[in-house]
Amino acid sequence: MRNVINLNQNWKFIQKDAGLPASFPEDWQNVDLPHSWNAVDGQDGNGKYDRGTYWYAKTFETPKQPLKGGRVFVEVLAAGQQATVYVNGKEAVYHEGGYSIFRADVTDLCNAQGENLLVIACSNEYKDSVYPQSADFTFYGGLYRGVNLISVPDTHFDLEYYGGPGIKVTPRPCEGGAEFEIETYVKNGDENFTVLYSIADADGKEVGYACRPADDTAVKIFVPDAELWSIDHPYLYTVKALLQRRNEAYDEVSACVGVRTFSCDPQEGFFLNGVLTPLRGVSRHQDRLYKGNALTREEHYEDAQLIKELGANTIRLAHYQHSQDFYDACDELGFIVWAEIPFISVFNADLDAHQNCISQMKELVIQNYNRPSICFWGISNEILIGGISEKLVENHVELNALVKELDPTRLTTIAHVSMTPVEGPMHKITDVESYNHYFGWYGGRTEDNGPWMDNFHKVHPDICLGLSEYGCEGIITYHGPNPACKDYSEEYQALYHEHMAKMLDERPWIWSSHVWNMFDFGCAARNEGGVAGRNNKGLMTIDRKTKKDAYYIYKAYWNSEPMVHLCGKRYAQRAGETTEVRVYSNQPAVALYVNGEKVEEQSADKVFVFTVALAEGQNIIVADAGCVKDTMTLEKVEKEPEIYVLPEVNERAQGVANWFKLAGDLDLKAPMEFPEGMYSIHDTMEELAKSPEALEIAAKAVKLTMNMTVRPGEGMWDMMKAMTLDSYGEMAGSLVPEGFMESLNAQLIKIKKVD
Repeated sequence: MRNVINLNQNWKFIQKDAGLPASFPEDWQNVDLPHSWNAVDGQDGNGKYDRGTYWYAKTFETPKQPLKGGRVFVEVLAAGQQATVYVNGKEAVYHEGGYSIFRADVTDLCNAQGENLLVIACSNEYKDSVYPQSADFTFYGGLYRGVNLISVPDTHFDLEYYGGPGIKVTPRPCEGGAEFEIETYVKNGDENFTVLYSIADADGKEVGYACRPADDTAVKIFVPDAELWSIDHPYLYTVKALLQRRNEAYDEVSACVGVRTFSCDPQEGFFLNGVLTPLRGVSRHQDRLYKGNALTREEHYEDAQLIKELGANTIRLAHYQHSQDFYDACDELGFIVWAEIPFISVFNADLDAHQNCISQMKELVIQNYNRPSICFWGISNEILIGGISEKLVENHVELNALVKELDPTRLTTIAHVSMTPVEGPMHKITDVESYNHYFGWYGGRTEDNGPWMDNFHKVHPDICLGLSEYGCEGIITYHGPNPACKDYSEEYQALYHEHMAKMLDERPWIWSSHVWNMFDFGCAARNEGGVAGRNNKGLMTIDRKTKKDAYYIYKAYWNSEPMVHLCGKRYAQRAGETTEVRVYSNQPAVALYVNGEKVEEQSADKVFVFTVALAEGQNIIVADAGCVKDTMTLEKVEKEPEIYVLPEVNERAQGVANWFKLAGDLDLKAPMEFPEGMYSIHDTMEELAKSPEALEIAAKAVKLTMNMTVRPGEGMWDMMKAMTLDSYGEMAGSLVPEGFMESLNAQLIKIKKVD
């Protein structure tokens, strides 16, 4: 029978490209898996992180094989981003792609008995043919999900087909119950082998059984009165396949599956088991503070529980295949999952890159086909950042066709970058579509979100439209009575999400929405808001210790359990004669008390706003929503702490004023000109970088309007270098003052292009 041996303990690691050791390297560092060498530098704000080829080593005993001809496999659950596996000095497998399971048959490399040396060279260096090429998150290196040794008889369920489980189960509801179509893939079988199939309910009781020869023909089993898998009742059946040779069991595999139906309608939205169910939830990255992406099973489950507490019913697992532990949690807790590959931001037209895209998609679908939580396969994210081409469109069409061939039971989707035209060839490739919009943060106003969605819905009434990303930075240090876009305050983030939660609630036809992001996450290239090395748009901090106020507006909308939350608890010292107190609750009425005295009782929908006068010193504030209460302490002060305001907020405003002063005599109302041979706003940042003078002007303009650093070797240069300045202006929208783009162009057209 199959024997799975965990190899996560007692590894040796060296953080330099030391080369393949001839013997066990006693002098290397001791580590246990999961492990990442970027656990700290991938998040600490130093502007870069270690990307190299580093080495892991471990010894293992050759498993005893009771039957002649047994096979031994090394199973790597993920290795970021490329890896080569060696056993006893010989290469077993090379794998490209940092987020999926891969295996190698090492039988012929193992000693007949005794000890073997297992070495894995892991690399997170840039490779032109491997996605992601560039993106807004840290590409952690390491063996961050663990390694197993698998021993099986010579005849066994397949372990080598794109890291898959060797069993494929398709449950379908039917009259009186459900039909389970099951396929298994047996290696080295003959007429002496059969497969025994059984289905057990959630209590472990057998409810279905079948037997057939060990071939690739599917078997169908009927389960009467089958229970449906749903968000509120995620009922799981366990399907087992036992490989049998006469009266002897050789191998066994199993899968936890759910019976459900789902569909999307462009006018109504998402349906689960025939019931209209607007999908409202979050996106999730897989890292934690100073652990990188080397999470334990318990930490993955904790993340899922925090999302469940929020009341979300969907998770977009961005931007790559996540841990099997997290998919387990989604199956068990009842989330609708959007799973995707890291075909993101930067398109590479090279054939090898496309083949890597195909390989990663095959791994994602084949390894996770049995998951009831997964309803959508995502084929790319914001891929038009670098522009569009005929080849890019062709690759998407081919990728979508591949997914439909691998899995005709699920829907395909795509996450468009905000500036993707409403009309164009990128539409109607996938079954459903979504947009990443940041109106109210990177550009435009928060109030622009609803009308934009309405307009697209009107232009394309036959397209199911979702909102795959939206959000803004919220740093719990910054506070003030007049929150504004780009002040990074917790208050502005909360106001932004107040609007978005209401906008989405009013539009159930938006098939899904995913807050960017559930948790702050590592992005070594970022440096904004005074917290470098992170993307701080999370509803919770990266260490999972603090729920920001914005978390609770969604809890009020999405979680039916009675709740009340006082906002501004960290805005603890306040000046002025009066102050505003905001309360989120899913109850119909809230009463507010200050120092034991009732101020007012209000009836409202989710958001309650009170104006109160604080007494000198400390004040006890209580929000009473009947069956639930919340409390906080506020102190009245003469002057609020300087730390509440990010210094660069005022500096940027002054910088824009100075920009116009320097523009001086430029006629900003004159039509823009684009003389041949001169730079202009039509040029990309990469083209402008050929001239230090042009780059200096362009980089300053982007920093002033969007607070983004875009210079070679800094910030998110690799991701953003292909964008033109006018596309930056389009993205920034109302963040760009009147006349600014004209002024920028007028300065650039004075500079001759460098060949």
